[in-house]
Amino acid sequence: MKRVSDVEELLDGPLDDPAALRGNLRDLERTNRWLGGARLSARAIDVLAGDRAALTVLDVGTGAADIPAALLARAARDGRHLRVTGIDSRPEVLSAAVVRQPRLAITPGLELHVGDGRALPFPDRSFDIAHASLLLHHLDPTAAVSLLREMSRVARRGIVVNDLIRGRLAWIGAWLLSHLATGNRYTRRDAPLSVRRAYTVAELTSLVAAAGLRVESSMVGGPIGHRVALTAAAVRVDAAHPGTPE
Repeated sequence: MKRVSDVEELLDGPLDDPAALRGNLRDLERTNRWLGGARLSARAIDVLAGDRAALTVLDVGTGAADIPAALLARAARDGRHLRVTGIDSRPEVLSAAVVRQPRLAITPGLELHVGDGRALPFPDRSFDIAHASLLLHHLDPTAAVSLLREMSRVARRGIVVNDLIRGRLAWIGAWLLSHLATGNRYTRRDAPLSVRRAYTVAELTSLVAAAGLRVESSMVGGPIGHRVALTAAAVRVDAAHPGTPE
């Protein structure tokens, strides 16, 4: 399946229907919960976190902020001190997320900010891990590499990228789920299109390399293997130790 790059998702356009936007965020949260997207992110973050008792995570393109909420709930059960900062370039999305789930505004350990992932408003190495879920497929390769570089800049231990894998079976699954489980117009159009705009694992790996990073692990998840989470760390190149990860 050839990647579609000349068609925008509704979520990337004018967000002038607040009710439909809230419904779309609800559908994304359900998909992450039902099909294992949130668990996949948690597993990948654990790879970079190791046995650290305290952790800071930046969630880029946080959307409904459902993955930060799931990570915080999991950390509370496991006895880990976790702080998550969610950032999204669309203030309408963050507003809709909080209207839909008011507890997000008062969740201990969670902060939400407006900002562009390609120009993050944080100093170098501000967080242990930078994470992005279902974001990269919205970007062309040049913008995706810029995003990955920025994520790496602010992350001390590495980054996690969780996204769809382009493929016919994944497209069929997205079309069926979006037409059987919801009547939301954003979801019905964007879910199958997201798969067509997604990258393959090989393409994602190439984007990571172009950003000056090295893939540390790759985990495929979902009932039909339609998502992948890559962990990556920056590669420091110097005369003494060329190719040594930071």
